Amino acid sequence: MLARATTFAIDGVEPRRIAVEVDIRPGLPAFTIVGLADTAVREARERVRAAIQNSGFEFPQRRITANLAPASLRKIGPGFDAALALAVLAGSGQLDAAYLVDVAVYGELSLSGELRWAAGTLAVAEGARRHRIPALVVPAAQAREASLIDGIRVLGVSNLAAAVEAVTGRVIPPLPETASEVRPRVMPDLADVRGQRIPLRAMEIAAAGGHNLLFEGHPGTGKTMLARRLPSILPPLSRAEALEVTRVHSVAGLHSGGLVNERPFRAPHHTISAAGLVGGGNPPKPGEASLASGGILFLDELSEFQRPTLEALRQPLEDGRVTIVRGQRALVFPTRFMLVAATNPCPCGFAGAGDRCTCSEMDIRRHERRLSGPLLDRMDMLVNVARPSEADLGAGAVTDSSAVRQRVMAARERQVYRLRGTRAACNGELDASLIQARIRLDAAAQATLGSAYLRGTLSARGRFRVIRVAQTIADLAARDVVGVEDVLGALALREQHGSGERAVA
Repeated sequence: MLARATTFAIDGVEPRRIAVEVDIRPGLPAFTIVGLADTAVREARERVRAAIQNSGFEFPQRRITANLAPASLRKIGPGFDAALALAVLAGSGQLDAAYLVDVAVYGELSLSGELRWAAGTLAVAEGARRHRIPALVVPAAQAREASLIDGIRVLGVSNLAAAVEAVTGRVIPPLPETASEVRPRVMPDLADVRGQRIPLRAMEIAAAGGHNLLFEGHPGTGKTMLARRLPSILPPLSRAEALEVTRVHSVAGLHSGGLVNERPFRAPHHTISAAGLVGGGNPPKPGEASLASGGILFLDELSEFQRPTLEALRQPLEDGRVTIVRGQRALVFPTRFMLVAATNPCPCGFAGAGDRCTCSEMDIRRHERRLSGPLLDRMDMLVNVARPSEADLGAGAVTDSSAVRQRVMAARERQVYRLRGTRAACNGELDASLIQARIRLDAAAQATLGSAYLRGTLSARGRFRVIRVAQTIADLAARDVVGVEDVLGALALREQHGSGERAVA
């Protein structure tokens, strides 16, 4: 007898519909799974057999063939267990196959028949809605996560027997609790910062426009402290952005069940590999760049990262996504993050501080070579963090996160209005065509920008990045047209070795 059930595979972060076809016929007892399944899926045979028997059902002593279609898509992970078990029950006549027509099933089985957690439940729920499947059976512990997606009925069950009762309608599982938002963590505030007016201004511009930012300075000047306070001034996530962040974290197995309501802040150690940073492995998993999508990727001690690791960031920074190819399979992960980095000017950290620097000229050149020109060219602002003065340390706070965040949110609202109808959400995501179509510079600003480009201090990419930063400065000042002061401010913030005391528009 032939029976079918529906489940989903996770392809990158996208759900792919899988038809579980089970054929049971007379012959020597055997259980075969075909359809390009990995080891975890092939091992489902033993989990399904034990779960069926320990749930009070009979495992058919016949020849069982299970096909996971389409066969061209690699099946990875234990999330197919529950669908396989229900299809076996339907194929053996212990469950009417008609009950499985309008339902999708996802979850891992224990030997006792318990439905266990499986990564990517939110993506599966999105797939069920996309394919207009009215109901989804998931482990009870993940019902809240699946309920974040409107338009489907979530059946959260604790074991295989309860799953059978749910799909047949004999017992209706209680509605999952309203999926609450993850409680926001208490974030460090800018009120802790003393002095550092130029870096603070750069942080406000970066948050308002979604720009990349590099801090350079001597050890102990506050580079890391400033970077870790940047999340406190970012605008809140929209509903669509929150679902995207939650989905990526769910696929990576880092999600706690509710809707993520704050932007990610990822700070990997400098020993991380390229695969760990941009994604990869076997099976491929999202890297830190994808886990930071929608938020901040902070690379402290940038010069200590391996150069191949940093070079792997170049394409994700430009495209907002990364494509991982493994065994004729291409997986796409989102990488729309702000890159914030901190570095010392030399190996000892005290270049330019007189006798305190113990590095030779060769040491400094070797240090500078570790940061490639193409990567630095993708930074929108390169800001010097100077040592605060004694007066600064004894004075009060320059500002606090609440005041800065209000200005950032007002600037973002202007950008959303100006960029409506486009794929860009902020100035930091503008490409050359959108810059031409949506940004206006006055004559003096055009002349100043042209003069800087003719001097050779800017690449073509750098020119566009200056325009984007200038537009953000104008947005913070509630100006519709970018003026010369906005361009000068953007140019000043792009100087890597400038003084921390320059005035910025």
